[in-house]
Amino acid sequence: MKNSIKRILRKSDINRYIQYLCQQEKAMHTQKKYARDLMALLAFLPNGICEKEVLLTWKSYLCEQFAPSTVNSMIAALNGFLSFQNWNDLRIKPLKIQQVLFCQEEKELTKQEYQRLVKAAQGIKNQRLALVLQTICSTGIRVSELKFITVKTVETGRAEVVCKGKRRMVFLPDKLCARLRKYLHKNKISSGPIFITKTGKPLDRSNIWRDMKSICKRAKVSPQKVFPHNLRHLFARTYYSVEKDISRLADLLGHTSVTTTRIYMVESGAIHAQHIERLGLIIT
Repeated sequence: MKNSIKRILRKSDINRYIQYLCQQEKAMHTQKKYARDLMALLAFLPNGICEKEVLLTWKSYLCEQFAPSTVNSMIAALNGFLSFQNWNDLRIKPLKIQQVLFCQEEKELTKQEYQRLVKAAQGIKNQRLALVLQTICSTGIRVSELKFITVKTVETGRAEVVCKGKRRMVFLPDKLCARLRKYLHKNKISSGPIFITKTGKPLDRSNIWRDMKSICKRAKVSPQKVFPHNLRHLFARTYYSVEKDISRLADLLGHTSVTTTRIYMVESGAIHAQHIERLGLIIT
C-alpha cells in the first residue's frame, strides 16, 4: 500500500532537509553541495514525482555525465534525503569503485613543488598567501578550518577545531608561530582569525583557491596540482613517511576511520616503482 502513494520532491522539502543538515552541524560546503545535487534531481524529475525506476534512470544519466566518485557523492545526497523523508524503499545503491592503489602522478603535489609555491608567494610580496600555504601544510587542517587559526592559537601553539560535529586539537609548529607573530605585528591584528580579507572577514575557500592558482606559473607547478586540499594530502604523506603511525595520523586529520586516512597516503606509481627498483632482487 505504501508503494502506491506518490512521493513528490518539492523545493520546500529540500530546504527542510538542508536545515536538518545544519542542525546536525554538517559542513557548509556539504550543505551547499547536497542542495545543489537535489535541485539538479528536481529539474530531472517529471512533475517532481519520485519513483524507483525514475531514480535509477537518473543514476544512469549521471553515469554518462560524471566520474564514478561524483556519481556516488550525488547518490549519497539523494539517499540522505530519502531517509530524512522516510522513503527508504526508494534508496538506490552507489556504484562499486575499485580501490585506487596509486594516485595520478599529474595530480600529486610534491614537497619540492610546495616549497616553490611558498617562495613564489613570497616573491610577489603576498605574505598572507605564503603563510596560508604553510599553515595548512604544516598542520594538515582543512581549508574550512583555517578560521580557527586565531591570534590566541599563536599564543598557545594549539587550536581547537570544530568540524562535522567533532572537536580536535591542532598543534602549530614553533617556527610557524614565530612567523605568524611577525605577520600579526606587521598587519596590526590583535584578535580573532589571522587570515582575513580587506573587509575583516575570514578568508574562504574561493579566496584561497584563486590566490593559489595565480602563482602556479611563477612557481612552475601544474595548476592541476594546486588546490588547498592537496596541501592536506602532502601533510598526511609526509607525516606517515616519518612516524609510520596511521592511527595517530587519523586523529590529527580528524578522521573517524583509518580507511579514510589511507586514501590520503596514496602515492603515485612512480614512487612505488622506485621502491621496487631498490629491492635489488634481479640477478645479473
